[in-house]
Amino acid sequence: MSADGNFSIPIPNPASFFKEDHAGWGVLVNMDTAASVALNPTGSMIWKLIDGKRSSKDIALAFTKGLEDAPHCVYEDVMALLDSLAEDGLIGYEVRI
Repeated sequence: MSADGNFSIPIPNPASFFKEDHAGWGVLVNMDTAASVALNPTGSMIWKLIDGKRSSKDIALAFTKGLEDAPHCVYEDVMALLDSLAEDGLIGYEVRI
């Protein structure tokens, strides 16, 4: 499910398990379905911003804070990761009305 970044709030699936190594690489597993995703350090940073309070757009903005030369495609890249996580059942969306 792709959701509008301004009005959707990604929520971690309670059945999701995340483990990160010392270098920032992580693995995310849906314990209900065994779907799993390997995350590079960028993906791990984005995963940790999914708190059920920030909208998709807010997550992209929070991620780019402190990045000096953030590419213009950051928002699209964050949305693509969120869409992929939703397809694997690792997150859901609360939609603000």
